Amino acid sequence: MKANPFTHGYYNSEELKNLGFKEIGENVKIAKNCTIIGLENISIGNNVQIDGGVCLIANAGFLKIGNYVHISNGCYLSCSGGINMEDFSGLAAKVSIYSATDDYLGNALTNCTVPDHLRIVRAGVVNIGRHCLVGTNAVILPNATLAEGSSVGAMSLVLENKKLDPWKVYFGMPAKPIKKRKQSPLHLEKEIK
Repeated sequence: MKANPFTHGYYNSEELKNLGFKEIGENVKIAKNCTIIGLENISIGNNVQIDGGVCLIANAGFLKIGNYVHISNGCYLSCSGGINMEDFSGLAAKVSIYSATDDYLGNALTNCTVPDHLRIVRAGVVNIGRHCLVGTNAVILPNATLAEGSSVGAMSLVLENKKLDPWKVYFGMPAKPIKKRKQSPLHLEKEIK
């Protein structure tokens, strides 16, 4: 039977362990049509799924993914300032996370093709806490912190240096708290450990 050209499939943990990642846990699935740069700077825990079309750019900085994490299709993670995703966190389709940014005020040249001494780049670790959820097409900028249980609605913007409170739902451009989030995931996680 002829293979379906539209089914790319996933690499599994055993296949991934030989590719040069810093760490790969058990039960990891990464779609074969992802773009991944800087494998040696990427650590992935157990029970992680990364879907098709995801770009992980870690040629500088780092990406650390905890356990039970899902990164949906089309997400873009620019890791030069560092990105931490803790256990049970997730990114819906087309989320973009930038841990470094050029100067947009005209004080320097911009983009990675010009010499570093002519650029002004601000970088900072993006931390996504346990049980955080980020909605479709949301954007997170450098040095942002999503505290445990915070969630960010679709099409929202988490500004540079912003710290989100735990167990609150955020929405908008820029993202602002709109209500409390239930803490049921804390109890439910005990059923799978």
